[in-house]
Amino acid sequence: MTFPKDFTWGAATSSYQIEGFPHADGRGASVWDEFCATPGRVHNGDTGAVACEHYTRSAEDVQLMRDLGLRAYRFSVAWPRVMPTGRGPANAAGLAFYDRLVDQLLEAKVEPWLTLFHWDYPLPLYREGGWLHPDSPQWFADYTHAVVDKLSDRVRHWMTLNEPQCFMGLGHQTGIHAPGDKLPLDQALLATQNVLLAHGLAVQVIRSRAKSPPLVGWAPTGEVPTPATETEADIQAARETYWQVPPTSVWNMAWWLDPVLRGHYPEQGLQAYGSAVPRFTEADLRTMHQPLDFLGLNIYHGYSCRRSADGKIEVLKPSAGSPHLHNHWPFHPAALQWGPTFVHERYGLPIVITENGTATHDWVFADGEIHDSSRVDFFSRYLAALRRAMANGVNVKGYFAWSLMDNFEWAEGYRFRFGLVHVDFATQKRTLKDSARWYSECIRSNGEFLPD
Repeated sequence: MTFPKDFTWGAATSSYQIEGFPHADGRGASVWDEFCATPGRVHNGDTGAVACEHYTRSAEDVQLMRDLGLRAYRFSVAWPRVMPTGRGPANAAGLAFYDRLVDQLLEAKVEPWLTLFHWDYPLPLYREGGWLHPDSPQWFADYTHAVVDKLSDRVRHWMTLNEPQCFMGLGHQTGIHAPGDKLPLDQALLATQNVLLAHGLAVQVIRSRAKSPPLVGWAPTGEVPTPATETEADIQAARETYWQVPPTSVWNMAWWLDPVLRGHYPEQGLQAYGSAVPRFTEADLRTMHQPLDFLGLNIYHGYSCRRSADGKIEVLKPSAGSPHLHNHWPFHPAALQWGPTFVHERYGLPIVITENGTATHDWVFADGEIHDSSRVDFFSRYLAALRRAMANGVNVKGYFAWSLMDNFEWAEGYRFRFGLVHVDFATQKRTLKDSARWYSECIRSNGEFLPD
């Protein structure tokens, strides 16, 4: 079985992880600029100030995409490039970079898929309260307005927010990511509600102002519980676990997806969070609940669970010596079968895998090549799992490998490489890895050589 003829094969990046040049052409500061400048926050004191220098090398990078045969490229716009203080008049020079990038992509016959927010929140707005401020949804809508007006004559695929679970959970609850806050639950849920409202307002702006017919989604993430066996009992155990809302964390799927796709908060989540739930109105829920054309899913790993003899759900620990990614996430291909399956069952919306990939221990071999066979195996087995979901009726429209090239990996700095393309950060030399050539052939053949 091959993938559908119209299946979208792409690769993804984000602005702060690749662009560099944080002060060029009037760009303002983001929370990640300040976070990186704070000693002890990022591995080795690394920052995104240089990264992949994509801001000046976009033509070279688009040529790589053309060479690989990518059909689409998912990138994000840096809010501080477009509005240096987070609001007010748009910065023409900042918008011009994305204007050129879109033209370069279209000339290379690579479809642009634009994400409005991938974590680089404007620092001045954060200092005014950030996502806790009641005006934050409107700030985001105003920013969306500027981007849509500039690019929507050529960009048709839009995503509002990337991985809200991460930038809220890691950035505002545990403090591992920028801005480094450790909010109490009630404050974290208030910020979460403003993020959901921001999403809804942004969708309204896209739909009302886009110059070409838009296809709109967003890109949540989550670890996927998978059934230990394909018995109905174990499948149901995994399904229940996937939609569970824990009582102390914003890290879950249902609290983020139900308001957006069903128009209400999940009842189990209301019970779990109790008095920490912020006040909301029916009008708030209507704002969150805007029609979407697809749902992006960022999936990297998962874990097995089963129904035990006493009826409880048992999470299985990895066995000794189980394979894992270079950054210690578990290697778990079944996540790409069961995550889309559970989401399809609950919402029925077309799905796009907006991120999936692996960190491997890459280096340049003596022959000048990068032989990342473990990444090839990762893609092969995860894509085979995705194809099984599709064979069972799950409507998946596309797949974006993370990432096009090695980049700044947030609090981990540059020690983990996720790219199809190797980047020498000292010289900025790009080198195709074995996995890039494999992925290129996968695209060309539409996945016909993947294992069953």
